Amino acid sequence: MNIALIAHDKKKDDMVAFIKRHEAVFARHTLYATGTTGSLLMQETALKIKLKKSGPLGGDQEIGSMVANGHIDMIIFFRDPLTAQPHEPDVSALLRLSDVYKVPLATHEQTAELFVKVLTK
Repeated sequence: MNIALIAHDKKKDDMVAFIKRHEAVFARHTLYATGTTGSLLMQETALKIKLKKSGPLGGDQEIGSMVANGHIDMIIFFRDPLTAQPHEPDVSALLRLSDVYKVPLATHEQTAELFVKVLTK
């Protein structure tokens, strides 16, 4: 599967901890991530991740384009619902594309854990 990994600044530590817990599962898939999130994940794990731009610099849009073109099968996006994001329109567009193209999207750790259960089958 092609899996996109994204995390807002206040959720990056949560994403790193989550991916480290399930590193063996994610190692079997092709991973894409926005720049800062992906760089942190590669520093903390042995995973190979294809990096896009940082979210505020267009990374969310790059992932959205991949969704629209059928190149992403699943998105794990740890969002910070309590902090305004300067690129909120890009975030909203990615969420909308996920719905339009029926790409599963987890926006927090509990849903992402359910995705991992599916990935391990």
